Amino acid sequence: MTSSSSPSQDTKRLAHAYPEGLRADALMEEDVAWSHEIDGERDGDQFDRSERAALRRVVGLSTELEDVTEVEYRQLRLERVVLVGVWTTGTAQDAENSLAELAALAETAGALVLDGVIQRRDKPDAATYIGSGKAAELRDIVLETGADTVICDGELSPGQLIQLEDVVKVKVIDRTALILDIFAQHAKSREGKAQVALAQMQYMLPRLRGWGQSLSRQMGGGRGGLATRGPGETKIETDRRRIREKMAKMRREIAEMKTGREVKRQERRRNKVPSVAIAGYTNAGKSSLLNRLTGAGVLVENALFATLDPTVRRAETPGGRLYTLADTVGFVRHLPHHLVEAFRSTMEEVGDSDLILHVVDGSHPTPEEQLAAVREVIRDVGATDVPEIVVINKADAADPLVLQRLLRVEKRSIAVSARTGQGIAELLALIDDELPRPAVEVVALVPYTHGKLVARAHAEGEVLSEEHTAEGTLLKVRVHEELAADLAPYTPVSA
Repeated sequence: MTSSSSPSQDTKRLAHAYPEGLRADALMEEDVAWSHEIDGERDGDQFDRSERAALRRVVGLSTELEDVTEVEYRQLRLERVVLVGVWTTGTAQDAENSLAELAALAETAGALVLDGVIQRRDKPDAATYIGSGKAAELRDIVLETGADTVICDGELSPGQLIQLEDVVKVKVIDRTALILDIFAQHAKSREGKAQVALAQMQYMLPRLRGWGQSLSRQMGGGRGGLATRGPGETKIETDRRRIREKMAKMRREIAEMKTGREVKRQERRRNKVPSVAIAGYTNAGKSSLLNRLTGAGVLVENALFATLDPTVRRAETPGGRLYTLADTVGFVRHLPHHLVEAFRSTMEEVGDSDLILHVVDGSHPTPEEQLAAVREVIRDVGATDVPEIVVINKADAADPLVLQRLLRVEKRSIAVSARTGQGIAELLALIDDELPRPAVEVVALVPYTHGKLVARAHAEGEVLSEEHTAEGTLLKVRVHEELAADLAPYTPVSA
């Protein structure tokens, strides 16, 4: 969309009155000369000032059922919501895609989306997010649809939340609160629940509402007397202090849980087992890919953030090398900072891995935006130096032109389908090639009485050749320094 106004009638007449060769002279005579035939195709649709500033309804977001009895039943358990976004940069299609993703998040949280509107602004209004006039229009939409909640596609300040609620007269939440609610619903492990609770309290602390200076407490000072009454600690200050105490306790608990996971990680490092982390946008098919590669049996569902708790499984390359495969929490555009901090210990699986499988949904309308959003979070957790393979999933449902574009732009990429198994064998071979290889090449004739060394060579190293002789097992392997020292006594003299 451009910022030009619609041409006036005088300008249109002028453009048609002059022949094509005299058009330059006409431009010199008038400040603005506009031709529908020439400029219309170049500039696209033109909107006047009121149309540019109006709330633009986004078609196709409503999920309301038409069956009346079914609607009445769903009203008992679902919140009825209206979505509102502020379009500041990019194209109108970008803004509509962002609101469509917000609708998917709302449905995942269990809400019923009734309508969605976008407001074009240079920046969100500091008071009511969309401006006082548009907030009044939003109130009319809320009354018309019978909604009980408004969800804003952005993170609102405490003041914006309060003032927008005062105008629309229903509950207002933002994108961050919605994602936190989804995480709270889907967290299953003790650590996941603790991380979500910490993020919720971090978000809630500056947004607490109270009765101001009322409900003040006595200052104390012994058995009474002068200067011992009020204002003291107000109720809201008490609530804030209790939340800070709970947050400190939660951080200690998460640190203790982190120690347990770090012990397991150190054990894998000690055994020289390479690790591969699956990262990617939410609903890109990470859990499906993990199940296809390892048979892990992780929950697979067509919903955003269906799985939150990390899953680590053993896997084996076609060459027989063992490695671990870790499924991590999905990412999303504008992932709340509170969640990145709370889940930092979980996301360390990505930073400590030897290889990242960056899964992207090939059937999504804007896969490049998904790639950029995930890489931003990967930078936040300090995993920029880890090698990355872009795995374009859902190749069976993707547009072939989109697949070709992604494969051309992303040099280290492969197209697969976790549902049908397409490209999985090639992906396993690529993982085998990209995993770090042991540094020392050893030739050893291991007696049959020391079979444990042969088993360790298979588990911890890369067996290049193996031959069974009368004296023992003749191995040619690449192993790490510790195992090379254990195999050194069995090196043949001729080697």
